[in-house]
Formats: sequence, structure tokens, C-alpha cells
Amino acid sequence: MVKNFTGKPPIIIAHRGASGYRPEHTLAAYELAIALGADYIEPDLVSTKDGVLIARHENEISETTDVASHAEFAHRQTTKIIDGESKTGWFTEDFTLAELKRLRAKERIPQLRSQNIAYDGLLEIPTLQEIIDLAKSKSAEINRAIGIYPETKYPTYFKSIGLALETPLLATLTANGYQGVNAPVFIQSFEVSNLQDLSTKTDLPLVQLLNNSGKPNDFVVSGNERTYADLATASGLREIAKYAQAVGIHKNLLVPRDSSGKLRRRGAACRQISPTSLVTDAHAAGLLVHVWTFRNEDCFLPLDFQGNPQGEYELFFSLGVDGVFSDYPDTAGFYSTV
Repeated sequence: MVKNFTGKPPIIIAHRGASGYRPEHTLAAYELAIALGADYIEPDLVSTKDGVLIARHENEISETTDVASHAEFAHRQTTKIIDGESKTGWFTEDFTLAELKRLRAKERIPQLRSQNIAYDGLLEIPTLQEIIDLAKSKSAEINRAIGIYPETKYPTYFKSIGLALETPLLATLTANGYQGVNAPVFIQSFEVSNLQDLSTKTDLPLVQLLNNSGKPNDFVVSGNERTYADLATASGLREIAKYAQAVGIHKNLLVPRDSSGKLRRRGAACRQISPTSLVTDAHAAGLLVHVWTFRNEDCFLPLDFQGNPQGEYELFFSLGVDGVFSDYPDTAGFYSTV
């Protein structure tokens, strides 16, 4: 394995928990992820009407909860513009925590993960505090530090409606003893300005997420012309290093896919994978590189690794990455030390 920035095995970040085995963003998914060897559990954070941070991939919750079956909430269905996209459904910011606790989670992609349907209707929406409590209790139980890797979802939007995520996030982390650059926490965001602001208020590690297309929503709102591609350049990474300690990158930014869906290779007759310089450039800027998202299902895999998710892990670990986001932390963990 190529040596990474830390000189240690890459960390395994359980993407929304062990979401290949349990409905995502539930305590059951996080608990199983820990049992399967995850180093960090990852909650996407949105806000309730009363300002409590909860774990949902989106603030629109019709795909991940049974809210549509609750007649008492039918009148709250609405349409909103979230980060420039029109969405119709039920939104967390229109419910108190007590109301949301009446709902139950369901599998978001049942057509791919039919085994998870068995848990539909059984699991609550967890709060950030409940996730921290789980991480701390399991850390003590197994004598291994379990970190948390929260993402602030739609920070510009939530700030615009008076429910900014950053203040309650820092308050909760501080109240639970998470302080300093070595705390088992990474705070991530696809936006830039909120991370820059956080860097002036905390010394906890921050992670700039980089997609393989588009631009941060706060750039859209402010009229900034730069894109994620600009941020992923050597000069862009040096700018990120002024406020963050890591980048969380889409896999295709490191090893692009060709038009057929295969990983790009050097020359038509050559079998060698052709990665970009992103890992080298990020490490040169002093940034860790965490890559997302690894899943076992063929529809998510490059064409030349379908049926072989292990091979995909081996490839990316060989490129010196410092961590991976995975829906299957057991598969990721096995190959992180190979």
C-alpha cells in the first residue's frame, strides 16, 4: 500500500451508518457500523422547527420516513426551493422534535436494498446528541475511540430561515467534551463560507467536500464563479488549507471514469489506471484526503469493478488516500490494511 498522509491505515467512515445493512441515519445503522469496525460514524445534520439537530440525508423526509402515512401531518406537505431545486414533500424545519419522534424511518432505496425493508417502521429519527451518546457508550464498551463525522446540510438555506446549523453544532460538541485538533470529530460541508466561519470559532478538524460537478451553493448565492473543479486544483487546495484540515472528494475526482463507465486508463492498450494528481496536491497542501462513497452494489461500481467491490477499495487505498466513506464498513475495513 502506498503511504498516505498519516502513515496509518485509512480511516473507515460509516456513511450514514452501516447503510448497506440498515436504514440510513438510524441508531441501528450506526451501532452496526461500530460493530463492523468503523472508525467514524457519519450523520448528515438538518434542523427541526425548534432548533434541534437531527440526522437525515435531506430535510425533505418523505423518502426516508413514514411521514406520508401520518394523516395528522398531511396538511404540512408543501413545495420549497432548496439549493435551487424545487422539492415537494415534508420538511424537518416544519416539525418540532417531539413531532418527528412520532415518525419511523424507512429504507431510502428499497429496490436495491430489499433486505432493509424488514426494519421499516421500527426505528426513530436520531438526534445528534443521541448519536454522540451512542459513540461514547460504545467507545467505552469496546475500548476503542469511535469518532463522529457530522455534515452540515444546506447551511445557507437553514441560515436563511433562522435555523443556522453551526451554533447548535458547536454548542453540542463542546458540551460533550469535543475540543482540539485531536478530538475524534470531523465537521464537513459542501459549502465554503460556513467552514471558513467555523474555522474562526473552533479548532476541531474541518473538511471541505468536493463534488465532481457543479459549485458550492453559497458560491451560487453570492455570485462566485468558481466551481468544485477550481477548488480541486493545486491552488484551490492551498486555499482550502487555510481553513480546513481535509478534503472529502468524489471518487471520480481521483480516478475519472470514461464514457463507458470504466475507470480511465493510460492509453488504449494499457491496463494501468490513470489517477489525477489530487492526492499528491492535497497532501502537498497539508490536507488529508477522504474519498466518497464506496458501495458494494454493481450499479454504484465502475464497470470494470462490478462484482468486485474489494478491487475498487484496493485500488483507492493503493493511491494513498487517508480515509473512505462506505455503506459497508466491514468490506472497507478488511481491505484498508491489505
